[in-house]
Amino acid sequence: MIYPDRFEEKIGMTDIRQLLRQQCLSTLGEQRVDEMTFLTDVDQLRELHAQVGEFLRLLEEEDSFPEQGYYDLRPTLQRIRIEGTFMETDEMFAFKRSLETIEGIQNTLRATSTEGSNQLSDESPTDIPYPALSRLVAARSTLPQREGSGLLRLINQILDKFGKVKDTASPELARIRHEMASAEGSVSRILNHILRNAQAEGTVASDVAPTMRDGRLVIPVAPALKRKIKGIVHDESATGKTVFIEPQEVVEANNRIRELEGEERREIIRILMAFADEVRPQVPQLMESYEMLADVEFVRAKAKLSQQLGAFTTTNPQIRNHPFIDWTLAVHPLLKRSLVKHGKKVVPLEIELTRQRRILLISGPNAGGKSVCLKTVGLLQYMFQCGLPISVGERSQLGIFENIMMDIGDEQSIEDELSTYSSHLLNMKQMMRHANPASLLLIDEFGGGTEPQIGGAMAEAILKRYVECGTFGIITTHYQNLKHFAEETGGVVNGAMLYDRHLMQPLFMLQIGNPGSSFAVEIARKIGIPEEVINDASEIVGRDYINADKWLQDIVRDKRYWESKRQNIHSREKQMEQAIARYEQEIAELQRQRKDILRKAKEEAEQLLQDSNARIENTIREIREAQAEKEQTRRVRQQLDDFKIKNVESDINTEDNAITRKMEKIRQRQERKENRKTETPHTAPEGASVAALKGKTTASPLGIESGASPYVRIKGQTSVGQLLSVDGKNATVLFGQMRTTVKVDRLVPAQAPKKAESPTGITFLGRETQNAMREKSLAFKQDIDVRGMRGEEALNAIMHFIDDATQVGVQRVRILHGTGTGILRQLIRQYLKTVPTVRDARDEHVQFGGAGITVVEF
Repeated sequence: MIYPDRFEEKIGMTDIRQLLRQQCLSTLGEQRVDEMTFLTDVDQLRELHAQVGEFLRLLEEEDSFPEQGYYDLRPTLQRIRIEGTFMETDEMFAFKRSLETIEGIQNTLRATSTEGSNQLSDESPTDIPYPALSRLVAARSTLPQREGSGLLRLINQILDKFGKVKDTASPELARIRHEMASAEGSVSRILNHILRNAQAEGTVASDVAPTMRDGRLVIPVAPALKRKIKGIVHDESATGKTVFIEPQEVVEANNRIRELEGEERREIIRILMAFADEVRPQVPQLMESYEMLADVEFVRAKAKLSQQLGAFTTTNPQIRNHPFIDWTLAVHPLLKRSLVKHGKKVVPLEIELTRQRRILLISGPNAGGKSVCLKTVGLLQYMFQCGLPISVGERSQLGIFENIMMDIGDEQSIEDELSTYSSHLLNMKQMMRHANPASLLLIDEFGGGTEPQIGGAMAEAILKRYVECGTFGIITTHYQNLKHFAEETGGVVNGAMLYDRHLMQPLFMLQIGNPGSSFAVEIARKIGIPEEVINDASEIVGRDYINADKWLQDIVRDKRYWESKRQNIHSREKQMEQAIARYEQEIAELQRQRKDILRKAKEEAEQLLQDSNARIENTIREIREAQAEKEQTRRVRQQLDDFKIKNVESDINTEDNAITRKMEKIRQRQERKENRKTETPHTAPEGASVAALKGKTTASPLGIESGASPYVRIKGQTSVGQLLSVDGKNATVLFGQMRTTVKVDRLVPAQAPKKAESPTGITFLGRETQNAMREKSLAFKQDIDVRGMRGEEALNAIMHFIDDATQVGVQRVRILHGTGTGILRQLIRQYLKTVPTVRDARDEHVQFGGAGITVVEF
């Protein structure tokens, strides 16, 4: 109980430390894991948990944060403090990589850009992405970035990317290695010459090649033939079937190579010692940098463990500065890890300890989860106060205890002459001595290990002392007197581990408020104890005891039922809240869409009114050209303004009908005016000639002065247009809203379409005709493909196509007919020659289809 190592072993903290060590990358982090201890400072705990929460967010947001290069170079730095010492090349390479990691961490987490400064900047915490981690880095007097970059440049001048010393590290080293390469090349050439001669003489096998022994190039030879090659025998194989001879011709050259190797090593040591001289003055700050690296690696290990255990972490945990527990979904991390491996799920705990209900007395059947509940609380609270994330729900609130004391398991000792009960009493004594209002006691099987009556009485007396000192605790028991004591005493509350009476199996659910039953009779029946034995036992304890236990079970059952109902209601309420929130969101979205639709509709209505305005302004202009009365012009404009205002403020979905009604009113007023003047509009009969029309309109636009509006069509076409004017051999015709200039000899008179007269006497095409022309113009495509059609079918399609092209007023179209035998092309060309509006018909450019396409221009 008193010794931390035994305490951690009993609650499972030893296994947690081992898992945490496995997440470390070097001895830097492992040392921090060993140094981790129980803390009681609330500000320090908030900072530690904020660091873990920020690091988890950093892992998701920062791809460039260093995940490698965590090397512990502190022993090496301590060693090179002595003059004449140096780093080995592998140590220097690890030093380089760790410096790069330190620099990467500083670049990410430093909250100030002032070079060499270790204080946080004046930025507000909200402007710093990882404030707790930034404070962690800034707390150390690390090596300034400029000096660190200088050391990295020196290392890069000495070592290559594989950690080997470069030839260019010094001029002397370059000379030595050049001479060594030359000597090795000479030895290799001589050996290969000797080897070829020996192979030719049969002294050496044909597949033999020179090899290395003791750093010298040698030739493998069979023992029986070793006399045929003069030289020094350096070694023989393990089987004795091969000896390795250094020919005498290369002995001197090999000796020179060994001398050069010695010179190379001495020069490298000189370079390394020079580098150590540069590093030595900066060792204190470098040591701080590695302490910072250890801090960051420790936080990283805690974050990785949190991910592994599925623990809840937050940058702002709800921590109270006093003893308190209010946990939801609390899970023993080691139990969860074990059950997941076997495909099982752990049942989470809901537990609360407050000043008013500070001691929880848990009862229930054996193997029902009482001890697991006890250990779960002990391990999670200990982990939390060590700065580790714990497996609890998001809404949990955490308190701070000054100490945690535990009495779990059998502490009997033959050497100390302690029985089970004696060890329990010794622990109770220590708890009564050290417990205070900020303590948390965890006691399993309270009062067990001795005669039940005296054991229960002793346990009740001890429990009374714990209540008086105001300590917090969780205690498991089977004693009835303790259950009654909890019901009658303030500060103590009963709790039960639930058990399914029908399936006869524990549910591992803690329910606070009522005591639990041991279910001794039911378990005895399940195991198969004879019924007469069970009846005898019931008679011995008395029917009142058995009935009381049954009533207790019924109470627990009923409470479970109503608790289930309450949870269902709560779940339904949450679903309703979510549904209401979703509906409110959908309503807001619909309102937004409605506003967008109304806005777009109003814009379209405005555009439509602008189009109407343009058309009526055109009418007014023509009135002026016809020298109409100014009063009439003013009245028409006023009607236009009224028309616009009325349509903007009216229902946007009926704007077309409104415009039509307005135009009808204008037409009716004009008809009344015309009736008063007894004037009759004149239209050209169907059979009249174009020449006659031309004769009537040479002085002015046709029919304008007299109010007549002749209509014509182009020969070979069906579309009817309004003849506006004739100028010599050319006539201006209005097809829909498009003015077209056509040769007079290509026009013939036509019956006027259904019309609506304007106030000026000029006839407008009906609105449906205008809309149809507008849609046809937008949908018209300037290419038609008649390949594969028969001649008559193709000509019919082309006739309609040319007709539509003339109506929409395009200047150029293309007909895709293919080459084939050329018959279809010839028929199409012959037809196009008969169409008056066609100005030219020719083959497309060879790059775009050539004779397979006819280009038609109007």
